[in-house]
Amino acid sequence: MLSRLLAYLTCAGFAAPTLAQSVFAHVIVGNTYSYTRDDWVREIAIASNASIDGFALNIAYLDTINPGGFVQAQLDNAYQAADGAGFQLFLSLDYAAQGTWDQNAVIKTITDYSSRLSQFKWEGRPVASTFEGPDSAGDWGYIKSQTNCFFVPDFSSQGAFGAAAKPHVDGLLSWNAWPEGANNMTDADDQAYVAALKGRPYMMPVSPWFYTNLPQWSKNWLWRGDHLWHHRWQQVAEMQPTLVEILTWNDWGESHYIGPLPATDSAIPTGAQLYVKGNTHHAWLKDLPHYIAKYKHTTRPDESHVTFWYRLNPSNSGSSGGTTCNAPNFQTPKRPHECVADAVFFTAFVPDNAIATVNVTIGGETQSVTAIAPGIFHSSVSFNDVGDGAVSVAVSASDGTEIGPVNGAAITTNCVGGIVNWNAWVGGS
Repeated sequence: MLSRLLAYLTCAGFAAPTLAQSVFAHVIVGNTYSYTRDDWVREIAIASNASIDGFALNIAYLDTINPGGFVQAQLDNAYQAADGAGFQLFLSLDYAAQGTWDQNAVIKTITDYSSRLSQFKWEGRPVASTFEGPDSAGDWGYIKSQTNCFFVPDFSSQGAFGAAAKPHVDGLLSWNAWPEGANNMTDADDQAYVAALKGRPYMMPVSPWFYTNLPQWSKNWLWRGDHLWHHRWQQVAEMQPTLVEILTWNDWGESHYIGPLPATDSAIPTGAQLYVKGNTHHAWLKDLPHYIAKYKHTTRPDESHVTFWYRLNPSNSGSSGGTTCNAPNFQTPKRPHECVADAVFFTAFVPDNAIATVNVTIGGETQSVTAIAPGIFHSSVSFNDVGDGAVSVAVSASDGTEIGPVNGAAITTNCVGGIVNWNAWVGGS
């Protein structure tokens, strides 16, 4: 696929993209208000051990300029922790959460951290990103003249070619990381970004899941997760984007977190505790050294494990909670069960010369699936006829590798508050 893309770009007169191959995870700094510097040290170590190169630090305007606010203190903590860990950081200025940034505030915030050892730089220039803000794109000529920053915004609302046409753009991040409806995610939009950027760096988004039910912000929808985590990393390996950004490390309210759950529920937005508490996702981190090695063309780790995930409630076990599949403000809404499967999804990480057989036991009944090719094996088994049941997963590979059985949380028709939890529970060996 990469060779076809490069051939297309060459024939079209576009420069081939530069490949830097760094992976970042998007961190909502607003969710770290109770952190100490030691918390940042701990989470940076967790991310680094998962082969993540750095964090993109999402900050909102009012949080940052508020005298005595916690965001400035947390930025200081993050950069201090990263400076001593060989970890990289860059700022992601959020133009949607609390309004448009004043350009002088942008200049001050970038300047405050641009000389830090951990500041991620491109061609010697500190990288700065955004979440949206295309109407303020004109500000960045002056901002760049004052900071010498390399500007890689997310202007996804404009589409790939509209975003690339905005002034002062040095590269682009896409936020289009989830499929529409019952479809699996494709790389069509990523291909459009690469073409539109004409050789400028593209930061490709990867996300494992999406479910949010926060009426206070008029948010209550899901996008199909199912096989997304594995399929998306396969697309990264094929496309070889300049950079990758994982969405996200700690956005609890939208259920696409991969970092450890917070120490206190108060860090989770009001209402989201119902679908986040107890639903760990950090087992996905163990997959990253394998996926990132394929992306960077390095050797996969010499270890075997299995990761598996599923929703704890069958689709018909309670009320949908008013949740739609698709975002109703710009997509055609569907009923959730039309888009997502009642299934246990799994990925077995076994040696490249081994063929894996995965045995999934749900409610005492075992289903076995055998790979048709050696190496990493991803598939799923249905639980829509099971009802309640304990879950365990075991792997046997042709080279003698044995994994598990590993126990997972029980699937139950007893929904909290009578509402189906559309978030994922993630476990592994």
